Amino acid sequence: MNYLSQFWRIDRRHALRAMGTCIALPMLDCMIPLRAMGKATATPRRSAFIYLANGMHSLNYQILTPGRDYQFSRSLKPLEKHREVITPISGMHHPGALGHHHNCIKIWLTGGKLGPSDRNTISVDQLMAEQTAPSTRFHSLQMTTQGHSLSWNADGIVLPARRNPGVVFREMVEEPKGGVAKQRRGLHRRGSILDAVLGEAKALDNQLSREDRGRLEQYLTSVREVEVRTDRADKWLDVPRPKVEAGVKSRLNRNVSLQQMGDFLRTMYDVIVLAFQTDMTRVATFCNGIEGQGPAIPEIGVNQDRHSLSHHNGNPKLMADLTKSDIFNVEQFGYFINRLAETKDADGSLLDTTMALWGSGMAFGHSHGNANLPLVVAGGSKLGLKHDSHLDFNKQVDFEGYQLDQPGKHYAICTRPVNEKVRMSNLLLTMAQRMGVKVDKFGDSNGTLADLEA
Repeated sequence: MNYLSQFWRIDRRHALRAMGTCIALPMLDCMIPLRAMGKATATPRRSAFIYLANGMHSLNYQILTPGRDYQFSRSLKPLEKHREVITPISGMHHPGALGHHHNCIKIWLTGGKLGPSDRNTISVDQLMAEQTAPSTRFHSLQMTTQGHSLSWNADGIVLPARRNPGVVFREMVEEPKGGVAKQRRGLHRRGSILDAVLGEAKALDNQLSREDRGRLEQYLTSVREVEVRTDRADKWLDVPRPKVEAGVKSRLNRNVSLQQMGDFLRTMYDVIVLAFQTDMTRVATFCNGIEGQGPAIPEIGVNQDRHSLSHHNGNPKLMADLTKSDIFNVEQFGYFINRLAETKDADGSLLDTTMALWGSGMAFGHSHGNANLPLVVAGGSKLGLKHDSHLDFNKQVDFEGYQLDQPGKHYAICTRPVNEKVRMSNLLLTMAQRMGVKVDKFGDSNGTLADLEA
């Protein structure tokens, strides 16, 4: 499974190629896991992406003032104590998502297109994971509340995500049954199967049409990815898994119901923090709901799913409950920021070396608006991010203001972008570069966010 896959900087084919030229590769640091070396190399760079389905009650979410002197809105008030380490962003959109309503989640981290003939592209978390995975046991971590994943591979195929934080915890810290020898036999058996598959595919190649050859190549790309992961998994078998305190184990090694939504979300966040703290992975995504649903929150008296609440049609009760749901979810993100800030890492905290993006691919659900997306970036000061301002890209063009007392006018800017030049892919590109990814374009980006960079 991808979220437990292992990537190494140098794979078997490279080694074989070297042997074929009678040149033996030296043992390089990139071939040795950090934990196995018993020493730190470069400061780890980490990123987490948290998605909230169906947008927000934008009249209560929207911040009105740009720059450093902004006042927190009602829905974002729980983050006020984190002002110095967060940046709310207004005015961003994905051009490829406009008019595609519920499908916006598919390209939130890819910046792709959603037309009938379009295929998705790699998500930014997976692009980052290609950079970080040689140093970690797990390639990346994908988690979810309702089954949907935010992560897509280079072939535009969605990757699986885990719904049970207890299962993820156990797979991180517990050795699989049967010991190392059994695991190694299984990996070697998988390698033999992959070799056979590649051989069969090669024999077929000359018999295929151009269309079939394209499909086969896409399939073979996935097979080669599994081959690389299998080789890397084998190398990690002899590296001990981290030991965790009894209190941490009792808190995380359990099944939590969505009926206790606060407990569920905090446990998910705690698992991500543990994964980062132990350097098991450096990239994580967490999808909190899907556009057609979105969890209810019975513990605060919100018994309808977020999709129903977002389609409020002006109903005061539904709008009030949507705001309660928004505030609750913002509070849980604040908990995540707290946990990162209080967890030590080298000469600072995990928050210093972690960029966390929280937001949605929809501005407001009532009319399926996919512009002026709610987005908050936190942390990453040692990765070159600066905070303590509201980045309002709507204010950079001819703009009449948010006019929250006139919902129709406000909803209009959540349907069509005010500033068409400012794309969410610019933010994703900026984060990718801060993770050390050498890329000057991502998705439909047309630049980076200099205002977010120190």
